[in-house]
Amino acid sequence: MKTSVKVALFAVFFIALGCIFAALYLFNTNHRDLSRVKPDFVITSTDLVNELEKDEASATAKYMNKIVEVTGPVHFLKIEDKKVTSITLQTGNATSLVICNFHAGIDPEKFDVDIPSTIRGVFSGFLMDVMMNNCSFIK
Repeated sequence: MKTSVKVALFAVFFIALGCIFAALYLFNTNHRDLSRVKPDFVITSTDLVNELEKDEASATAKYMNKIVEVTGPVHFLKIEDKKVTSITLQTGNATSLVICNFHAGIDPEKFDVDIPSTIRGVFSGFLMDVMMNNCSFIK
């Protein structure tokens, strides 16, 4: 076998090995608990949606992948296996809501529909609704 083929196979082997280790690391990484982290922004659900609807491009750039603490009345609870997996907050806008997805389920007794709640999570985007991931219930 030629030397250049051996070097190419050697490089491909180590690149593949690096990809495997990176995938294992990312798969086994724990989600951080955002209840103990200082938020980048504190805002109401109504103000967040209004800002995004006013100038979506700049507001999305401002909040994207940032920790945002949102306060608003609970509109809907999605419950699976007796645990809350996502909460939808009202915004005062009939077409847009704030959807907060939780990594670990939460006790549904902490929430009442139409009662304001504060949730901290990572802003993930806006397409009619605001998406927040890895959320933690604050109060």
